[in-house]
Amino acid sequence: MPLKVHPDIASLSPYVPGKPVEELERELGIAKAIKLASNENPLGPSPKAVSVLDHAARTLHRYPDGGAHALRAALAQRFKVTPDHVILGNGSDELIGLLARTFLAPGDEAVMASQTFVIYKMEVTAAHGVPVVVPMQDWRHDLPAMARAITNRTKLLFVCNPNNPTGTMVTAPDVEALMAHVPDHTVVVFDEAYYEYVRDQEFPDSLRYVNQNRPVITLRTFSKIYGLAGLRIGYGITTPEMTDYLNRIRPPFNANSMAQAAALAALDDEHHLRASRSLNETERPLVEDGLRRLGLRPVPSQTNFLFFNVGRDGREVFDALLREGVIVRHIEGPMIRVTIGLPEENRRFLAALTSILGR
Repeated sequence: MPLKVHPDIASLSPYVPGKPVEELERELGIAKAIKLASNENPLGPSPKAVSVLDHAARTLHRYPDGGAHALRAALAQRFKVTPDHVILGNGSDELIGLLARTFLAPGDEAVMASQTFVIYKMEVTAAHGVPVVVPMQDWRHDLPAMARAITNRTKLLFVCNPNNPTGTMVTAPDVEALMAHVPDHTVVVFDEAYYEYVRDQEFPDSLRYVNQNRPVITLRTFSKIYGLAGLRIGYGITTPEMTDYLNRIRPPFNANSMAQAAALAALDDEHHLRASRSLNETERPLVEDGLRRLGLRPVPSQTNFLFFNVGRDGREVFDALLREGVIVRHIEGPMIRVTIGLPEENRRFLAALTSILGR
């Protein structure tokens, strides 16, 4: 007898992560593959974070601090809020799921862009909500159209800024115009996983709306520039009222001991932050130029990745790159996303792509 599964859950497809380097090498019998698929920091984790893990490992027989008091206090001090404004997640992905479960009743709506982080649609559907997908314009969120999509049943509105997978940004004036039309019954989720890479002076200050006690939450992560993707720790900054509701369904020990210790140390590692940002700001333009020399037009990016149209079946190009030992991300159709890596990794990617497109 087939399993009885809710139709909303049955309609979902599992998230497919980037293939691990070791698995690709085993499958294809190759060596020295490189992974430029998941927007990870090519410099690795913060050395300060690594240095505290041995001590943290000595307490693994104890449950972690369920309130993450030290890390929440440090984040509160960094962003000039109180610890009651801060909530931690097993990656910011978990917080997206908590938001969907907290605010969506069956049939409630969540507005999101068409080419954005796939987890929004998955979590909204899993909570039996209705994803309302608004087309992008020039690979950017169309915030006026998203505002017009709000109804009495809209409980969440997702703004991924900068956006994954396109790398584009909406500006402070764009967001201010949006917020002027968002009703109090709609929670605006600013997902800023790539916040630390942005250098555009018009990037919006989403925390300003939190300080105004608006129904807003800003999500950030230690997975990207801090290099702690393997420890899965992210955080949200929002009103104390909202953290209170989210904490009612948050698993009590969702941020593990190693992740809390490493994140606290990484937060204080300004040298690693500057080095990571500098590498990206040096290498991203070089990869952009390399793609343009191939006749491709990468979308202008504020992140540590580039999104581009290969002008043919993107899946075929993705598979061909795999056979060259280069792991990127096929998004859909002809669209590919590539992470900015170390200089030698970027050169290898461009050489492999040049060979493939020239065949």
